[in-house]
Amino acid sequence: MKTLKLLSGFALIATLFTSCYTEVAVDNYNDPIPLSINQVLNSHELWYVAVEETIGYGESTFLQIAFTVSFRNGTLYANNNLVGIGSQGNGFGIPIGYYNAYDNILDIDHDIDGYDSFDVYQIDNNTIELYNPFNDTSYFLHGYQRNNFDYDYVFYDNIQYFLQEYEAWEKTYTSNYGALNEFDNENYLQFLTGGNDDTFRSSQDPNGIDPNNLYWDYSGFYNVGNVSGNMYLKTLVLDYDYFDNEQFELSIVNDQRIKLFHPSSGTLYEFTGRGYIQYLKQGKSIDTSKTSGLKKRVQHTKKQDNTRENSRA
Repeated sequence: MKTLKLLSGFALIATLFTSCYTEVAVDNYNDPIPLSINQVLNSHELWYVAVEETIGYGESTFLQIAFTVSFRNGTLYANNNLVGIGSQGNGFGIPIGYYNAYDNILDIDHDIDGYDSFDVYQIDNNTIELYNPFNDTSYFLHGYQRNNFDYDYVFYDNIQYFLQEYEAWEKTYTSNYGALNEFDNENYLQFLTGGNDDTFRSSQDPNGIDPNNLYWDYSGFYNVGNVSGNMYLKTLVLDYDYFDNEQFELSIVNDQRIKLFHPSSGTLYEFTGRGYIQYLKQGKSIDTSKTSGLKKRVQHTKKQDNTRENSRA
């Protein structure tokens, strides 16, 4: 009888616990904590300025010049030059000013351009938009770490700017093979900054002349083209105003020396850069001297109005 009562008691307790049980769903998901603007800017060591993606008709000069910018403890760095890119400043480039970031605002105090301010939008994990309300223009920056950023690709994809980073290129070697041709007489080349990145000058002055004292005999337009399947080889066409075009295969020896192979004559030339120009911002006027030309990256895509729908698409 006691055994039966004990078993009955256990059954009753089990029934009560079963009838009172309520399933509780545990939500282990937490909404992601939004990153602060400083966390976003510091999430990548380098921000590549994708000039071709710019929306709007204005310009922010320091962004138009830079290949990359970096935000490091209040100091703004930029790779404005292709000469030395990847090694200059341990890959960050040179300091160009200061910044302050708060809410979604980025204030810039540039060493030459002075104050500017941007609204910052995070497009995805490695893309931000810098919107300048003063000129209604948006720049798009793609984030990388130094160890996965392809400095070589940026260098070879922008050779025309590399050619502009010296006051002049002096001919320092001519092969002893190849047919005589008119270009044998050209001892200096200069690739002007500003405009559409397509103007060059040449001089027949003897070797050893200071670039500032050169007399430029000819001028015209130039074009740098790609060679299919070979990133490291380019074509260079010099379109003289009053003469036929001169066409070359262009290859880079190092940050100060280039090779120009002249297929029509079979002659190989080497030119050495004279008067390195470290770009922070400015010069004078491209009509008077090389140092004056404002180097800036040209946007070749079609410009468009900057509506919020377009800029955040």
